[in-house]
Amino acid sequence: MSIRNWPAGERPREKLIELGAAALSDAELLAIFLRTGVAGRSAVDLARHLLNEFGSLRALLDAELHDFSQHLGLGPAKFAQLQAVLEMGRRHLAEGLRRNSALESPQAVRDFLKAQLRHSRHEQFACLFLDAKHRVLAFEVLFHGTVDGASVYPRQVVKRALAHNAAALILSHNHPSGVAEPSQADHQLTQRLKEALALIDVRVLDHFIVGDGEPLSMAERGMI
Repeated sequence: MSIRNWPAGERPREKLIELGAAALSDAELLAIFLRTGVAGRSAVDLARHLLNEFGSLRALLDAELHDFSQHLGLGPAKFAQLQAVLEMGRRHLAEGLRRNSALESPQAVRDFLKAQLRHSRHEQFACLFLDAKHRVLAFEVLFHGTVDGASVYPRQVVKRALAHNAAALILSHNHPSGVAEPSQADHQLTQRLKEALALIDVRVLDHFIVGDGEPLSMAERGMI
């Protein structure tokens, strides 16, 4: 049966308008994005099939173009649309974060860092540069590594802090393994950066590690 013939309360688009996006399942949200199904399958049926093939919604969203385009109902046009949607989401989170003090919006910081770093298959190290009122000046990914780690040079972090005239910053990096627990190397790096930045009167407020769940705050753990 076509989705058009479903009861109004069960159609994904109408359900979203009435109840909000959070009320929809992964398959229903994906069906709205797909818009149409294929022969013998409604958009919702196709969405369920794709989620089963990819294993999860996150895996589908993180897929590279080649893998994405191998699946029924998907291709370069859908890939481009999906990447545009994801980037709009990241920019929306960034705008919300810039309006308030980063310390007054810890969940906003977590959501932003997840959107920026969690999708990467390789380790990335980034900084949120903040002014004296802890408002965001800029976000930069400074170092790219492999799945085993990244080489982070304090001199470069200091250079970028000076370029932004930052008064404080929040360090962040992802663990592609999905486990957000800090390693001994993470502790050592955090201390080295704190010492280097203290020489130019820039405070390190936190170091977030992004894994599969909520980003881990080293400050909240008493590690900074």
